[in-house]
Amino acid sequence: MVLGLYPFTDIAADGAPRLDTVAGEELVRVERAAALALGHRAPEPPGALFLTSRRVIWIGEGGKGYAVDFIAVSLHAVSRDLEAYPSPCIYTQIQTEGGFDEESDESDSEINGEIELSKVTEMRIIPLDPGQLDGLFEAFSHCAELNPDPNSECDEENGWVHGDEDMMDGSDTEFVDVNPIGQGDDNNITHAVVEVSIVFQYCGTFHSSFS
Repeated sequence: MVLGLYPFTDIAADGAPRLDTVAGEELVRVERAAALALGHRAPEPPGALFLTSRRVIWIGEGGKGYAVDFIAVSLHAVSRDLEAYPSPCIYTQIQTEGGFDEESDESDSEINGEIELSKVTEMRIIPLDPGQLDGLFEAFSHCAELNPDPNSECDEENGWVHGDEDMMDGSDTEFVDVNPIGQGDDNNITHAVVEVSIVFQYCGTFHSSFS
């Protein structure tokens, strides 16, 4: 299992990533025009996004590429609130070797102006066509389901729980802090998120829809 974001350089002559087919990695979705924003940095110029059965891979201008294993993506959500972020996007939180620390993301992920990928804990995927967001989220969620937390001891199939009703009642859960998505105030988080994956302390990931 690889935690954190890392450089991706295994690119074929046609600009597509070379997949680990021996390990069964398959291409699930391609988004040819998508910008990528790491942490609080400005977005990279638009490149191509590849969702595989194992990884999120983005390849930009000049062959610059980044990848993160789905096993390290602890949260993903659709954000359309332009007060939270100036463009509709898929917001993700990334688990690193040091864990998620919102306060240290800005200061610890750069050295002398150069970003240290292994410490990046937030990533936004910004399709140039916002109409692709829902389909992109569905593909993202599908790929995440293919990569359940290997440390989960949950009895449910693949260590995942699905639903948005009774699961919220009476369970001792510890939610990932979703405040980095951005809200207008400290008390209302629902208007910024259409769908969100929330990590349970003990039981994989829970998909919930907010109105």
